[in-house]
Amino acid sequence: MSGVTLNQAIKRYGDVQVIHGVDLEIEDGEFCVFVGPSGCGKSTLLRMIAGLEETTAGKIAIGGRDVTDVDPADRGVAMVFQTYALYPHMTVEENMGFGLKMNGMPKAEVAEKVGKAAEILQLGDYMKRKPKALSGGQRQRVAIGRAITRGPDVFLFDEPLSNLDAELRVDMRVEISRLHNEIGATMIYVTHDQVEAMTLADKIVVLRAGHIEQVGSPMDLYQDPDNKFVAGFIGSPSMNFMQGVVEGGKVRLPALGDALVQAQVALPGDGAAVTVGLRPQNLKLVADDASPIVVDISERLGGVAYDYLDTPTGERIVVETKGDDVQPAGANVTLDFDPATAMFFDTTTEARLR
Repeated sequence: MSGVTLNQAIKRYGDVQVIHGVDLEIEDGEFCVFVGPSGCGKSTLLRMIAGLEETTAGKIAIGGRDVTDVDPADRGVAMVFQTYALYPHMTVEENMGFGLKMNGMPKAEVAEKVGKAAEILQLGDYMKRKPKALSGGQRQRVAIGRAITRGPDVFLFDEPLSNLDAELRVDMRVEISRLHNEIGATMIYVTHDQVEAMTLADKIVVLRAGHIEQVGSPMDLYQDPDNKFVAGFIGSPSMNFMQGVVEGGKVRLPALGDALVQAQVALPGDGAAVTVGLRPQNLKLVADDASPIVVDISERLGGVAYDYLDTPTGERIVVETKGDDVQPAGANVTLDFDPATAMFFDTTTEARLR
């Protein structure tokens, strides 16, 4: 058993509280991703699990064992950081086995563990190279390999792909996903990139200002967000939000030229303000010379394009279109969409209306 449990975990720096009573259950073998904007507390929470940050209050358990006050080296975790932290004068093989060697492990056993990790990460051809002769992706694989050799109960990744270029990030996402499938260990991964979260996670934990906003599978959070923050953070491009007014069981949207949207949820009374969310993928452009909505910029990316629209209220709307089904900049358009795809939020609390 190598699950992780947090019970009312709190972190304070002096009088400033940055983690606010977090309760979380991560199952054995689960790939859990902490995601949120900069400063939300995701790296702090990871470091609390690792023991690199003291837990001010509450409990942390790994494999059912209370490790709240246990030294990092005795928690059964291995951590991979943004920086590779490799010894430049050592070869790949020496870097991966250094920790085991320092712990007094016999040479034959060190060689066996290093060889197995190298096989998993396809590093066999690079074992005699030094870090300066490796690409960024290869260096990160060595850092991961060093973690594997320790045989930890839990792997902790703190934004490990931040220093890689876009192509290498994609390659390393695939590598990490394949690694999880192969060794089946519990992994906790921190990122601000919701694309990484969606593609890697079994479970996503969305954090904001030291609080958990929502926990669930990637598609649960995408299809059924609890609030406006989660709805806007999960999904690329981000969900469009427009202010609306309730009128007779429908919502009038000034941004769409006072179009009325039939709501399939319980709405407040007439005249109340609500926020309407529409994903770019659920919108379709229709040319209409009389419409006040204007295409500002069209980004063509090959098989997909993003149209950025200016509206009468100044609210920006993004529409995702396929192939060549785009409108030129300056064109007047209306938006067609299935009302069932619209989400409604309380304008004050930002909670989802259901």
